[in-house]
Amino acid sequence: MTRSRLRLVALAAAVLASAAVAEAGPLRRAMDGLTEGEISSGGTTRTYDIHRPDRLKGPSPLVIMLHGGGGSGKNGARMSGFNALADREGFTVVYPDGTGRGPFLTWNAGHCCAYAMEQKVDDVGFLSDLIDDLVAKGIADPKRVYVTGMSNGAMMTHRAGRELSGKVAAIAPVVGAVFGDEVLPAYPVPALILTGALDRNVPAEGGYGKNPARQTSAPNDAPYASAEAAMRYWMSANKCTGEAPSKTVPAYTVRSGSGCAAPVRWYVLTENGHAWPGGHKGSRRGDTPVEDFDASEVIWDFFKAQSRPG
Repeated sequence: MTRSRLRLVALAAAVLASAAVAEAGPLRRAMDGLTEGEISSGGTTRTYDIHRPDRLKGPSPLVIMLHGGGGSGKNGARMSGFNALADREGFTVVYPDGTGRGPFLTWNAGHCCAYAMEQKVDDVGFLSDLIDDLVAKGIADPKRVYVTGMSNGAMMTHRAGRELSGKVAAIAPVVGAVFGDEVLPAYPVPALILTGALDRNVPAEGGYGKNPARQTSAPNDAPYASAEAAMRYWMSANKCTGEAPSKTVPAYTVRSGSGCAAPVRWYVLTENGHAWPGGHKGSRRGDTPVEDFDASEVIWDFFKAQSRPG
């Protein structure tokens, strides 16, 4: 049975069970505690997976986790392990799907990547619509919406922070990059940046990564700016007046802005490559994550201290 037919079956069952569920749109219980959903955005149907602990009865903090290039929402859930953390801490987590030809999905982060960028997919509009939809349904607390993601999803996280600064309470891009030509957001946005010192796909020093063919196979993609540039961007966006003393331990070095309108923190993980630290490999050929740093725990600790003013 196709995914679309499964959604129709689930919707029919929902209508019979409860009018309230029917109003929430097509949802289907999926594997690993996820529920599949869809919304219309920009004239197209976009899909996502969501995990909401049963004990939550009203608007809760919302973490949006964006998968890497070639992944999917379910892949992001498995890789990050956010579901178990959401159950323990009491927040909702949503895993949107990018777009693409076939199962290999990407995000339009401006200068990357693949189908989504080439087709100029309005992923900012999609994330904005998704936030509005989950707020309207009483699922998300509008003052506590957070965005994180890996690789291409991290690049999209940077973009969401810039262009949705009036809706996003904090961001946490993981092994991603900026490109160096980004305009500043309208409002400061707390930013936590995670970089793998051994990352060859999105290297800390910037450039095209380990595959020189990317310059010709993906000619519309721009080279990455350095991880240092990403920190400097958010220090400028958040009006930091300086930098606090750094801290180095065997697992990482962390640097932070000082005198900032919103916090900026940057971890460089000593032994991590292109992987979600403390999580699962994103693919069979992907890098193995380090085990001495739990990115999801660190990200949530950062997120839960942030909320939008007003």
